[in-house]
Amino acid sequence: MLKVYDYQDLSLNDLQKLVLRNTDADNQIRETVEGIIAEVKTKGDQALVAFADKFDGLKLNKLFIDAEEISILADTISTEAKAALTVAYENIKKFHETQISKEQKTETTAGVTCWREVRAIEKVGLYIPGGTAVLPSTFLMLGVPAKIAGCKEIVVCSPPQKNADGQASINGYLAFVALLLGIDKIYMVGGAQAIAAMAYGTESITKVDKIFGPGNQFVTMAKTIVQATTNTSIDMPAGPSEVLVIADETANPVFVAADILAQCEHGKDSQAVLVSTSMELISQTQRQLKIQLDSLPRKEIIAKALENSYAVCTNDLSAAMDFSNQYAPEHLILATENWAEITPNIINAGSVFLGNLTPESAGDYASGTNHTLPTSAYAKSYSGVSLDSFVKKITFQQITLNGIENLGPTVEILAELEGLQAHKNAVTVRLKK
Repeated sequence: MLKVYDYQDLSLNDLQKLVLRNTDADNQIRETVEGIIAEVKTKGDQALVAFADKFDGLKLNKLFIDAEEISILADTISTEAKAALTVAYENIKKFHETQISKEQKTETTAGVTCWREVRAIEKVGLYIPGGTAVLPSTFLMLGVPAKIAGCKEIVVCSPPQKNADGQASINGYLAFVALLLGIDKIYMVGGAQAIAAMAYGTESITKVDKIFGPGNQFVTMAKTIVQATTNTSIDMPAGPSEVLVIADETANPVFVAADILAQCEHGKDSQAVLVSTSMELISQTQRQLKIQLDSLPRKEIIAKALENSYAVCTNDLSAAMDFSNQYAPEHLILATENWAEITPNIINAGSVFLGNLTPESAGDYASGTNHTLPTSAYAKSYSGVSLDSFVKKITFQQITLNGIENLGPTVEILAELEGLQAHKNAVTVRLKK
């Protein structure tokens, strides 16, 4: 099922083609998204209603679910589901609370004190994908650190879903998470139009300062465009999900196949890559893929994603890690008993899962780490979402009389050599005083 490559036979050009994914070479996605953004920018709520009809097949009487409706919807899910979501909430909260920090003040020169203080981003937008899967876990991953950070306004957008009466609504799982987080409004807006609404604002949706959340290639493109054309920033270009599994002869092919299938379950444009030192392990995993796939309800989606996926055979774990660092995966699983030997060599990865008993699914849901991660090789320069993503760190400095006397002459000299006399004078007048 997976096309297999021998690492030793791959040229540099071959490698570059293998690690390249989710490109928009002919700009079709960009053109479509630019059109959507333009509509939302000029027509506001009217455009959002029209796009819900066009893309979701739903006619919206209103754009949001309010607190009362959230409470009613939350009560429709099972006690078991509520308990599981609560455990996930507590673990995610516990992990992200460890990221709260306060920096020390530093006296860089006698009488000159510098420090940084944390301030929450005031208005943030959370995009919760709907599409072919319901993702309350993403709501937790974004909502928990936003709340811990103290963001004053949290705008939540998620594609509308059809309820039993055929009307637009939000599922009970998202509603229950909203209760856990203390969020009293969810906008029924999805896709690139949701990103545009949060970036520009509409009659109903507040313009935010930063947008968070994964999505398909259209959502990712929208985030990229608004970051370049507005003063709204984004968490990262988080597009179609991906996993790279490094496995040797100590790996369990049943586990490896299950991890690959789990990743491909996200969507047709997802990708799974198996990098192994053992052709026998690759062969056994291929057999397991066929066995396990047949019993999965989303097998048609998975089969399409498997067409985008492949395996690479390397001579050793060091070469496997070299390939992984070039690929820069969103999720990296080290399916080997020898993971401690190669972990220090990891350079590019969004989140790492160590050993044969650590499935990526644990991180997706409830271990506590954040699953909103950089894809499409952006792990080379981006980190996953954390508490830091929702705050700014502002620098402060305070200079005493002794400090200006000690540092002033240095500043005067540096300003003069750059030819900025006014800069020098700002110090000189204080020294004369």
